[in-house]
Amino acid sequence: MATAQKTRNTISLKGSTQIVVEFFVWLSDGKISKLVLAIKSKETTEVLERWQFDIQIVGNSGKESVDIKQPSAPEKTEKEVHAEIQAIIRQITASVTFLPMLDEKCACAYIFPTFRQPCRTFNIIVYADKDVEVPTTWSDSDPHLLKGGGEHVKLRSFSTNFHKVDALVAYRRNDDI
Repeated sequence: MATAQKTRNTISLKGSTQIVVEFFVWLSDGKISKLVLAIKSKETTEVLERWQFDIQIVGNSGKESVDIKQPSAPEKTEKEVHAEIQAIIRQITASVTFLPMLDEKCACAYIFPTFRQPCRTFNIIVYADKDVEVPTTWSDSDPHLLKGGGEHVKLRSFSTNFHKVDALVAYRRNDDI
């Protein structure tokens, strides 16, 4: 398991491109089993939300090949795959209706009310095979689980002709805040 962490005052795509490139190389090589986005308090480093995407390789390419005795599912069209991905994106967007607000204030905001520093940071955690060559910009990490377990909501799954992705969000309960 490796993580890439960048703490900045503003979110920038600079540097993120390399993380995405590395992820897709590992994904196309069938070397990844899970991707996690952990949103943390910048001050306490406590995990506030944990978005988990479990990745299974399906089909005839990759590590896990289909059992020959089982009839293979018909290949999905690009339109069908796009529709499934759009459905999960809509569900992620709609999650604001049940996720608690991340409205904690930084200590500096109490002293300087106009202080607008972000109070959260995020880590990207990739669960990869042991033989993956990890760049020096990544480091080993803990799984970034929520204290006390939190609440878990299973999101829609989607699949392509090569991968099946199951999604889950974990978050702190309101009484834990």
